Amino acid sequence: MKLLIGPRILSALVTLWFAFSAPRGISVGQEIAFRVAPRQSQADSQALLSTADSVLEEVSRITGWPIRSQLKKQVVSRAEVQKYLTENIREQYTPKELHVQEATLKAFGLVGADFDLGKFLITFYTEQAAGYYDPHRKTMCLADWVSADMQEMVLAHELTHALQDQNFDLDKFVNADRGNDDATNARQALVEGYATAVMMQHMVGDVDLAAIPILAPLLEGVIHQQMGEFPAFSSAPYFFRFQALFPYTEGMGFMQEGLKHGGWKALKQVFVNPPTTTKEIFEPQVYFEHGSLPAMALPAPEALSSVPHLEKLDENTMGQMGYYSLLGQFLSEDETKSVSRGWLADRYILYEDAGTHRYALVGRTRWSSPEGAAAYCTDYRTILFRKYPDLTAEKQSTNALFTGSDAHGRVLLLRKGDECLWAEGVPPAQADKVLNYLRSL
Repeated sequence: MKLLIGPRILSALVTLWFAFSAPRGISVGQEIAFRVAPRQSQADSQALLSTADSVLEEVSRITGWPIRSQLKKQVVSRAEVQKYLTENIREQYTPKELHVQEATLKAFGLVGADFDLGKFLITFYTEQAAGYYDPHRKTMCLADWVSADMQEMVLAHELTHALQDQNFDLDKFVNADRGNDDATNARQALVEGYATAVMMQHMVGDVDLAAIPILAPLLEGVIHQQMGEFPAFSSAPYFFRFQALFPYTEGMGFMQEGLKHGGWKALKQVFVNPPTTTKEIFEPQVYFEHGSLPAMALPAPEALSSVPHLEKLDENTMGQMGYYSLLGQFLSEDETKSVSRGWLADRYILYEDAGTHRYALVGRTRWSSPEGAAAYCTDYRTILFRKYPDLTAEKQSTNALFTGSDAHGRVLLLRKGDECLWAEGVPPAQADKVLNYLRSL
């Protein structure tokens, strides 16, 4: 889904607002606390920023990546961060591309009709940013409101991004498969998960990071607790909150598993042969045990492509992360943890009626078993009724085939073995043809 902020819009890889308050050399099992710090004066920030060179050397030692060039560094204000984010969005995306992302959010029912994605992203990330590495200017920027006890951790995280960029071109790596959002999101999790792991290794000294079993769940819990203090984050839809944290929390879990397969030296190889799905981030054994996942095709339905007022906006892959956040927002985290794990493959196509600002959406998913497909179909039927309050089920609906209608058009939901397929916003005159199309897949 072309919705994720990190890899698609903020190529500078803005660091989330967290850092450890525990001293370096902490023993396994000791409590690791996270704290949100008050704003620090720019003078104090500049003083600690001078330690960046020594932190960079240690990060190089931990990762095994050489320092290939001198790093530029600067302290930035909140206004400068906001200016950077605004300019970065404009540079990374044309108005058309940003519109497609916003339309996809609206078509899946994740935001309201009046939602402005561009404005939201700037507010959402400005309040969280503690620092960022700008791969275009080759500059590490540290926010001037970060306190002294947080700064070194932020430095370790951002300087890891600098080394990543010096050794394999960070921007090119993240955007290598721009037409596949799930693959891009997996790469983003590698980049941020790795930097988070280095930050933690910097904190714990010589302790084996892979031997701390509670690290990933602990990280997730404390980040959620601290992020609750940010108004834009707390009020954002679940979809945004989960996907903003995913690269850090699940990416960290992936890196811990990777460290068990040869330590930091071997871990560099994941950047040579990166995961292609977020399922491999959620379930690292799929990647490290060389599991295979099926490909998914979804040819454009002629019945919709031939409708004059419908424009095809996008086709892409949501991935396990996309379905996790979709089910989590409409249903519950317990349900999404139970169902989304069965994801194997998916594809969707989005159409827009520019005159009415309504959408037609076609989706195809494959699950690990017929039971998994049935569970998702049941959940998605519930989602459809929540998306369209005036949706009415038609008499011919069964457990395997749901048909309904509302003011937006016809809705079709079909289960075939281990697949669940659907179409929404279908013009009534095209409904039978679209249903035959779904059955033919």
